[in-house]
Amino acid sequence: MQEQELLALLRLQNIPKVGSVNAKKLLDRCGSATAVFKERKSALRKIDGIGEVVISGLWDKQHLEEAEDELKVIQKQEIEVLGFHEDEYPHHLKHCIDGPILLFKRGDIDLKGKRILSIVGTRNMTSYGQAFIEDFISQLSPLDPVIVSGFAYGVDIFAQRIALENKLQTIGCLAHGLNQIYPKVHKKYVKQVESNGGFFTEFWSTSNPDRENFLKRNRIIAGMSEATIVIESAEKGGSLVTANIAHSYNRDVFAVPGRNSDKFSKGCNNLIKQQKAQMLTSAADLVYNLGWKLEEAKKVATQKQLFVELNDTEKSIYKFLQSNGKEQLDIIALECQMPIFQVSSTLLNMEMKGVIRPLPGKLFEAI
Repeated sequence: MQEQELLALLRLQNIPKVGSVNAKKLLDRCGSATAVFKERKSALRKIDGIGEVVISGLWDKQHLEEAEDELKVIQKQEIEVLGFHEDEYPHHLKHCIDGPILLFKRGDIDLKGKRILSIVGTRNMTSYGQAFIEDFISQLSPLDPVIVSGFAYGVDIFAQRIALENKLQTIGCLAHGLNQIYPKVHKKYVKQVESNGGFFTEFWSTSNPDRENFLKRNRIIAGMSEATIVIESAEKGGSLVTANIAHSYNRDVFAVPGRNSDKFSKGCNNLIKQQKAQMLTSAADLVYNLGWKLEEAKKVATQKQLFVELNDTEKSIYKFLQSNGKEQLDIIALECQMPIFQVSSTLLNMEMKGVIRPLPGKLFEAI
């Protein structure tokens, strides 16, 4: 992006009462941010949503001076900037009407051809949520998804750490500029994330982690992903805001159910009850509902390991299928004395390892 156009985009982003929606209207009408500031005021007045307050702000020298200062910070800190028309701008976010016109990026992010999932939840994660995240991301790892979250306490940072342990890209969407990290205790994870993923934000170096910024940040988490997953949530919380935004974008939303008596399952249970989210009990649920194909996953799994290792549960199922040939899911669960949800997720994992294959009629056989 040329320096003159970047300065004009920063200037446009900085003007109060413009916002992402009106900024895109101006860009579509004028062709570029540079052209916006050369257009006649009479022509701008004809654009729906562009009133006198916005027009007067366009030529306010203070906004230009602040944009010039931010441009110097960007250049000094070598921050990569993505305009929403550029190829590297997250594909799914381009289709959100209120997606930011500029994203600031740090790290080694590669989204080309990737499956992208957002995982959010309470900052007061329980052992139940922790165990689910570990199993879920491990089962999905052969599909090589990118895990997006908010780099916050609880579910967010834990999901990103487990993604790194499984050698998956992870992206933290921040509610402040790239010149700081909040919460500060998470600074110790920054280098790990930047080496296998990175950070996105729409906020300038002058922005602090204020409450309203977190709410704005949530639309980026929801918008850049194919699906949003809520692990645990109380009846109110930021993760529910993210889920509702994803729902408004017509994206898939999944929620992990829990007991009615569990405080941090109530938000998830309500999402499912309100039909804003699909129930998620295993990676198999996600793969099935998103229509993901496993052939590519098998190739990735083969590349990751020369010899397949099976855990005790997988060995039990594999031995049963070897002895009995083709069998249905419920029969496998009955004979192996395991709950169906456990068998379902285990079969998915085994399929990705290339040791069993599904057949019509919900049958499975050993390879």
